[in-house]
Amino acid sequence: MVVFLSCQLFHKEVLRQSISHKYLMQGPCLPYTSKLVKTLLYNFIRQEKPPPPGTHVFPQQSDGGGLLYGLASGVATGLWTVFTLGGAGSKAAASPELTSPLANQSLLLLLVLVNLTDAPDIPNPYRQAVSSFKNTQDSSPFPSSIPHTFQINFNSLYTALCEQQTSDQATLLLYTLLHQNSNVRTYVLARTDMENLVLPILEILYHVEERNSHHVYMALIILLILTEDDGFNRSIHEVILRNITWYSERVLTEISLGSLLILVVIRTIQYNMTRTRDKYLHTNCLAALANMSAQFRSLHQYAAQRIISLFSLLSKKHNKVLEQATQSLRGPLSSSDVPLPDYAQDLSVIEEVIRMMLEIINSCLTNSLHHNPNLVYALLYKRDLFEQFRTHPSFQDIMQNIDLVISFFSSRLLQAGAELSVERVLEIIKQGVVALPKDRLKKFPELKFKYVEEEQPEEFFIPYVWSLVYNSAVGLYWNPQDIQLFAMDSD
Repeated sequence: MVVFLSCQLFHKEVLRQSISHKYLMQGPCLPYTSKLVKTLLYNFIRQEKPPPPGTHVFPQQSDGGGLLYGLASGVATGLWTVFTLGGAGSKAAASPELTSPLANQSLLLLLVLVNLTDAPDIPNPYRQAVSSFKNTQDSSPFPSSIPHTFQINFNSLYTALCEQQTSDQATLLLYTLLHQNSNVRTYVLARTDMENLVLPILEILYHVEERNSHHVYMALIILLILTEDDGFNRSIHEVILRNITWYSERVLTEISLGSLLILVVIRTIQYNMTRTRDKYLHTNCLAALANMSAQFRSLHQYAAQRIISLFSLLSKKHNKVLEQATQSLRGPLSSSDVPLPDYAQDLSVIEEVIRMMLEIINSCLTNSLHHNPNLVYALLYKRDLFEQFRTHPSFQDIMQNIDLVISFFSSRLLQAGAELSVERVLEIIKQGVVALPKDRLKKFPELKFKYVEEEQPEEFFIPYVWSLVYNSAVGLYWNPQDIQLFAMDSD
């Protein structure tokens, strides 16, 4: 079926009507939609390993089974060898982590089917099936208006999703289910072992240098979808993790899942600022932090430091661009044809990000000040950073609360005398939180961002899915010179 649908690879534009579309979405295949989707999902869940090369797939017969059995056994073993070792030109052959070719091929086919474009008068039945299936433990009747429904074991599906997040295709499946299937999303958010799913996603973001941009986007959007839920934002600060070995910047012997999530997202923003400078990535990172900000609890001291360090980096970048803009206005008009950088646009983008960071800090202070002494400590330690923004017209309103908190605690530390230890400062902060009049903090609208798929998402997802098929499908080969759908990497 993958080969049958692969004509898409040889077209630059997304195919919206073809013989294969018509056959799969309107023809004799239609009644088998839910059965096919369910089978493909179970193949992914089971992750069955192929038999070793040379293993007899069919039972041995005492008399040798005759010529027909010998031929069938040889063909079957040969097919397994193709799956196990990869056919000619297969890129998956060099991928040692591919332990179940059947699961991989099933997942790729499922993603191809789900991302087929709707017919003019018929919605994609495979997408309908993926967006409506329920847990086997759910005994409520299926709505008659929803076609192609079925049930599957959500616990097994959740376990497989947690274990397989090293691959692009498993992350894309997780995104698809969270975004399109409300039953799966509700189930996932109700799990008490959320760290099993979140940690692999954070690890993808942490190793951003080694991942392709699409994989990073999917991981980030998954976090954004999860942070839309207040229950998730509360519960991640209650999960305590120990010895996160893949986080190498600092030894984290004990940290909450929430603080680790903040650290990884901030690291992604900083990487993006210095390398890719992708506004889309910035926006989604900040949106996830903003969704969480009102529920920040007991932030790890390192997480609190990194929040303020990110603000410091943005502040320096703001000053640098402002200086460059001022110099370009004072300097002589350029006689060359080289256009001057658009400093006004750069400044606008940086100020937008700075405001977002101030809103995140403000949201934490107004909603959970008493839970976050480490953030107050970090604010006081770097209080000079905020001075230049107090009178800035773009930030005056949002600076009121931050300025109030800094002034209030600074005066209490001044009263306590000089040469205070870190422990003593934190003690003064905890005492001061009780004394700070909450009515003096100005209320702002709650920070809430919701992920919305862009118009014509197929323009992104169809080339992405087919690039995964091209690079990951086992035993299948397409001539790279004929590929038109996406740009081929140069060898």
